[in-house]
Parts: sequence; C-alpha cells; structure tokens
Amino acid sequence: MIDVHCHLTFEAFDSDREEIIRDLKKRLKAVIVSSTDVEDAQGVLKLYAEHPSFLYATLGLHPVYAPDMDDQRLESYLRFIRDRRSKIVGIGEVGLDYHWVKEEARRERMREVFSRFLELACELDLPIVLHLREAIDSGLRMVIDSGVKKVLFHCFTGKKKQAQEITSYGYYISLAPNILKSKDLKRAARTLSLERVLTETDSPYLDPEGGRNTPQNVSLVIQRIAEIQGLSWEEVDHMTTQNAQVLFNLGVG
Repeated sequence: MIDVHCHLTFEAFDSDREEIIRDLKKRLKAVIVSSTDVEDAQGVLKLYAEHPSFLYATLGLHPVYAPDMDDQRLESYLRFIRDRRSKIVGIGEVGLDYHWVKEEARRERMREVFSRFLELACELDLPIVLHLREAIDSGLRMVIDSGVKKVLFHCFTGKKKQAQEITSYGYYISLAPNILKSKDLKRAARTLSLERVLTETDSPYLDPEGGRNTPQNVSLVIQRIAEIQGLSWEEVDHMTTQNAQVLFNLGVG
C-alpha cells in the first residue's frame, strides 16, 4: 500500500505523529506528504529527512493561498523548490479552487500562479499533484496546454465522463476515502482502468467516521475499489502501488 497524498505535518498529528509513522512503517510501503504553503514546505522536508525511503515529499501551494502570493514571494518560493529538486518527488499540491475562491480577480491570480507551477513541473521534469475543486474542466485545459506529462488529479471528485477524459490523456487519478460514500465516485471508479488509479487518504481530512483520518485508512480505499471493480484486495493493492512507484519514481520494493 502507498498513500500518495496526506498532510502529516498538520497540527492534528502533533500529539502522536511519530507513533503513527512507526505504525505506518509496518503496514505501508511508502507515504507521500504534500505541502500546502511556504511554511508547511519546511515541515514536509523535515519529515522527509527524518524518515528517508519511507516518507516522500511534494512541495506546492494550495490554491486558496495563491491569490495572496505576490510575484516576489512566488519567485522566491519557486527558487526554493528548484534548489531542493533532489529532495522531492513531485510538485504539489497546486491548482484551482472555485469553491472557496469566488471573486474573478482572485481566480485570475490563482490561475496565474498555477501556470507558474505547471511551468516548474515541466522544467524539473517532476509529476504535478493537482487540487481542482469545482474546477476540474478548467484545470484540465490548463494542464493540457502546459504540456506537462506526469499529472495526478488528487482526491478526484468528478464525474465518470471527466475521469475518462483525464485518463485518456495518460494522466492519473487518486481516490480517497470519500469513495466510501460518493455515488458519483463509485460510478467513475467502476469504469476506470486500474493502470491510471492511485490511492490516498488526504489525512487528516476525509475520515470515514468523521474524525481524524490517518494514512492507514488507504486500505479502506483499496477495498472499496476492489468491491466496485469485482477484483481482490491484493490485485488492486498491487496495481495502485505499482502505479505510485512509476509516477513518482519511488525507490521502494
């Protein structure tokens, strides 16, 4: 099992982070920790340094913060990421969020910042991890136009038709614990080729019981995909783990 997207740096894990990581090492092959802003990036890199070859890092900027990022700070952060190319396996999470950002001027700035991260992913030849809330179609067009090849649509929440279009371009989709309840996700997952599917938890969010989610729950996602597609847990685990290793070039067995 591999959880390709979580936030172990968040305050929700401050009381027992190391205990959780010790348990994860017994259960999962790897966990990818994603940053949401400049400060969080430091914490993600610290975790990577403390748990090499198990915790991996992606550095990005959550789109809700993008409208407030001026050009000087943005270029400084892009240089920061560039200088740490050898320490990360991807760019993200980045993208568009039309749920929380309503004003058109702020959305336009969000798109500008997203474009710069797409350019960075091309420059560094790294996968890009996308947060596209109520903006899948807009984000997909930008990704296609950018020429980025290695793309993950994190925590996919779209429709079956959107999933099929995304994977037709060779991009990947990651499914999270919201698949346990969403009828739209069930319909989308039923027709998806497992060759383009990864698994995640987006911890500490999306706990199936409404509490704090943890990367251990990636097993529930695998089980749900297996049920939907009529496969064994082991088949889904093998394919999604292999996909994660290929997309992020993970050095795990």
